Amino acid sequence: MGKSDETSKELVSLINDNSEILNVIYSGVLIIDLKGTIVYCNPAAHRIINKTFSDIIGKNIEEINNSSLLYTAIKEDNSYENTLIQFEGKSILTSGTTIKKNGQKIGGVSIFHDVKDFEDVFVNEFKVIQDINRELNAIIESSYDGIWISDGKGVTLRVNKSYEDFAGIKAEEVVGHSLYDLVGEGYVTDSAALRVIENKAPVTLIHEIRTGKKAMVTAKPIWDENGEIWRIITNVRDISLINNMREEIERLRQKSIRDEMELKQLRKENLHIEIIGSSIGILKVVDFCKKVADVDSTVLLLGESGVGKDVFARLIHKCSPRKEEPFVKINCGAIPDNLIESELFGYEKGSFTGANISGKLGMFEMADGGTLFLDEVGELPLRLQVKLLQAIQECKFYKVGGTQPIKVNVRILAATNRDLISMIREGTFRKDLYYRLNVVSSEIPPLRERREDIPLLVKYFLNNYNNVFKIKKIIDADAMKCLIDYDWPGNIRELENIIEGLVVLTRDQIIKNYDLPKHIQKKALDNSDSNNYSDELTQITISKNSTLNDAIEVIERKILSEALIEHGSTRQVAKLLNVDQSTIVRKAQKYNIKWAK
Repeated sequence: MGKSDETSKELVSLINDNSEILNVIYSGVLIIDLKGTIVYCNPAAHRIINKTFSDIIGKNIEEINNSSLLYTAIKEDNSYENTLIQFEGKSILTSGTTIKKNGQKIGGVSIFHDVKDFEDVFVNEFKVIQDINRELNAIIESSYDGIWISDGKGVTLRVNKSYEDFAGIKAEEVVGHSLYDLVGEGYVTDSAALRVIENKAPVTLIHEIRTGKKAMVTAKPIWDENGEIWRIITNVRDISLINNMREEIERLRQKSIRDEMELKQLRKENLHIEIIGSSIGILKVVDFCKKVADVDSTVLLLGESGVGKDVFARLIHKCSPRKEEPFVKINCGAIPDNLIESELFGYEKGSFTGANISGKLGMFEMADGGTLFLDEVGELPLRLQVKLLQAIQECKFYKVGGTQPIKVNVRILAATNRDLISMIREGTFRKDLYYRLNVVSSEIPPLRERREDIPLLVKYFLNNYNNVFKIKKIIDADAMKCLIDYDWPGNIRELENIIEGLVVLTRDQIIKNYDLPKHIQKKALDNSDSNNYSDELTQITISKNSTLNDAIEVIERKILSEALIEHGSTRQVAKLLNVDQSTIVRKAQKYNIKWAK
């Protein structure tokens, strides 16, 4: 076997040993023997040259391509790299070298690429780079914080829009300029980036910019492959906004605490209810209040102004399962029409000019879990009656300016001195609201219809104002009789105000008839003449079926009642009637006689 055949066999063996690799690589591969004959062509070479394997294998390399680079390289035992040649209109980038075995040349190999393939790769990679750059731009420019990017020497490369807005500068004023110069010129008062350059470590500081705003600035270095600072990314956060938010959160927290304290105060409110009076009319109302307290039905309390409707509303609440929860009263007639809605239902912040910036709780919310007392409900504007009806029926409402319903669990009590039926006929009160309020109702009698309660009330108010003003006034029998005979159009409220005035203005310790206001003296005298009320108090009627003991009890009850009301003391009455004080006490208990002590 000749040397040439031996060389060819070695070349073929080498190709066979590496064919699996050669067949899958993306680059074109041609292998020639020492004569320049092509002995191997991989699929990539077939694709790039665009010839069949039969047109390539066995052909001289110079027949395929006029270039003799590879053949020359073999002959000269040389190589070439990344040489650009033209082949049938294509630009081919080729490299070639001699194949040796045991130091002897056995052939040559050419590895080549179509430049167009590189162009496609470059275009795709450039598109990827563009997308990444676009994404980075979007991130940087949409950042709420200011971003300042500089190189390792402190030269400004980029400033985002947030920093421009925050610091009041334009990017073109600082980009390309050294931070050393910018600090010197006053564009920035301090530079975290320069500290990074000095310290070779991240830096965080708080400083005030030239506009007066405070910022928290964090600068971090980015290192290159040599461990040198390549870039410095500075993040600038406006902490004046954070401080404002912190202050707002604290203000809301304090408001929440105040609201909670207010609600707790309502829940702890002393609802000590003392019903003064022993008349049949008052006892019936008290019994009514205790009965309706156990249920959640809406209650309508009727009666003239000053009869004490709010006292009985509080009594209902105190006797109810809701007694530990808030009792909230709103006088519908005491609040201007333009404010009553916000007082009842509350409002969201910024709902109207002059509104509290944090909004306000309404009476419905404050009464949640407890009782809401709508005093003088007949004065409620017609436009709000629908909203009130919906709130009562649906147990939810909308604040003024609100978009979300507020759910509450509230028991409704209402009171009025108006004739609601007449108002319905006049069109000033809604019939459906009336029926919703008037589930159960009670009318509280005026003071003139329960005159026997007047001495008890006088004594109660007298003691109260004696304690308030640290004095001790008493009232004589004639003055008491005058008060009893007066009609009291203002009812208990008027009586209380009169007693306060008498305690303050009378010079003597004993309040006499002539100390009373003239209109009370005159009106009482007229009533006494026309009604003979004093005779009526002492008039005794004995039924024809009464026994002697019954008659004695009637007389005894009248005598004791009149004497106790007039003198107020069991000791004085016992002395007057010449009996033991214990006898007076026992008989007063027997006949259930009540008087102002």
